[in-house]
Amino acid sequence: MRVLILGAGPAGLTAARTLRDLAPSRSLDPSITMVSAEPFPPYSPPAMADHFLTGREAALYWQGQDVCDRLRVDFRAGAAVEAVYPEQRQVLLESGGYLDYDQLIIATGGRLHAPLEGYDLPGVYNFKSLAAARELVDHAKRGEVRKALIVGAGFIGVEVAVLLKSLGLDVTIIEKEWLMPNLLDEETAELVRRDLEARGIVVQEHTEASQFSGRRRVEGVKLVTGDTLVADAYIAATGIKPNVSFLEGSGLDVGWGIRVDNRMRTNLPNIWAAGDVAETFDRMSGDRYVHAIWPNATAQGTVVGRDILGFSADYQGAERMNSMKHLGLPIMAVGESTGAETLRRRNGATLRKIFLDDGKIVGFRLTGDIRGAGTYRALMLKGTDVSSFGEDLLDPRFRISRCVSPEVLYH
Repeated sequence: MRVLILGAGPAGLTAARTLRDLAPSRSLDPSITMVSAEPFPPYSPPAMADHFLTGREAALYWQGQDVCDRLRVDFRAGAAVEAVYPEQRQVLLESGGYLDYDQLIIATGGRLHAPLEGYDLPGVYNFKSLAAARELVDHAKRGEVRKALIVGAGFIGVEVAVLLKSLGLDVTIIEKEWLMPNLLDEETAELVRRDLEARGIVVQEHTEASQFSGRRRVEGVKLVTGDTLVADAYIAATGIKPNVSFLEGSGLDVGWGIRVDNRMRTNLPNIWAAGDVAETFDRMSGDRYVHAIWPNATAQGTVVGRDILGFSADYQGAERMNSMKHLGLPIMAVGESTGAETLRRRNGATLRKIFLDDGKIVGFRLTGDIRGAGTYRALMLKGTDVSSFGEDLLDPRFRISRCVSPEVLYH
C-alpha cells in the first residue's frame, strides 16, 4: 500500500501517525511518502509567534524534527506539487518528477488570500508560511525594518501586530471593519483594540485599502479615500484561501476548498482531503465551510487514517473556535457571534456574551475570564435547551454548578 500525503501540516502528519499506529492491527505496513513545498520539517503554524518571541523550537516542531524518521515516512521537503492525475494515480511535482500512489491524502493547507492589486510586489510579506515569516523577522532583528504596516486585522493580523511590536517595531494595523470581524462582535473587538493600543500599536478601523502601490517594489498602501500610508515593511493579512490551484483539471469537486464527506473522502476514489484545504460541514449550521483551525485539522487527519485502513471513521463536522494567547487578556470565541437572544455581563475588561437561538447556545465570546468555556461548548454541541438557567449561565463557576449534570453534558 503506497500512501502519498501532500502537505506536512497537522492534518497530514496526524494522518501519517494514525496510519503507522493502526496498520499493524490490519497486518499492513504501508509505504508513506509526504511532500511539502517548504524546506522545513513538519511544524505547527500556530506556534510561529511564540517561536519568534522566545526562540524555542519545541512547540514549533510539535512532534520533533525527526518525526518523519520515527514514523518511517519518506519526507520530501521543498517539493511543490504541479498537478494531480487521478486516473493514473500520479502526482506531478514542479521539479518535473512524478510520484505514484495507491491512496492520496491532500492536506496542502491554505495560502494568503489578498484580493488587492500589488499584493505580490517585492516587499509585501505574509505570515502564512515559516519561510515568509522568518524573512521579515530576520530583517526586524537586524534593524533593517523599523515601521510595519499590516493590512487586515483578522486573527493572523492581530497576532503579527503583537509579535512585531514585541520585536521593537512601530506597528500600524488597518482593517475595513473592526478587529477580527469574522471572529468577534464589535463590543468584544473594542476590548482587543484597547489592549493593542495600550501596547503602542496604532489601530485604524474602518480603513479600507485599495492596493499595494509601487512599480518594481512596494512603496505604500493606497486607501479607497485616495490617501497613501507608508512604512518600511508591509504585511498582507487579508485572509487565507485553501491551496487548490494545482487541482485544476483533476476532476476533484472543488468549491472554496475540496468538498469531502463525513469520512473525509472526495468525489474521486482513493483520494481524501483534510485540514485547511478541506470543505466540510459546520456542526451547528450544517453548511459547508473551511474551518481552518488546529483541532479540526488533527481530527480530520485521524479520520482519514482510520478510513484508509478500514476502521470506523465518522467526522462529526467542524466548528468555529479560536483563542488569543498573546494579548494581555484571554479571549475564547466559539460558534456564532449573534443570536436571537444575547446574554451579556461586563465588568471592566471582563466581558461574557452567550448567543442563543430557541433556548440553545449557538455561540459565545469570553474575554478576560474564560472559565466555563468547556461547559458552554458541550451544551452547544449537544443542543441542550438552557433557557431555564437564565442569567446563571453567565456565572464563570457555571461549569461546576450542580444544575448541570454529567448526563446533560455527555450523554
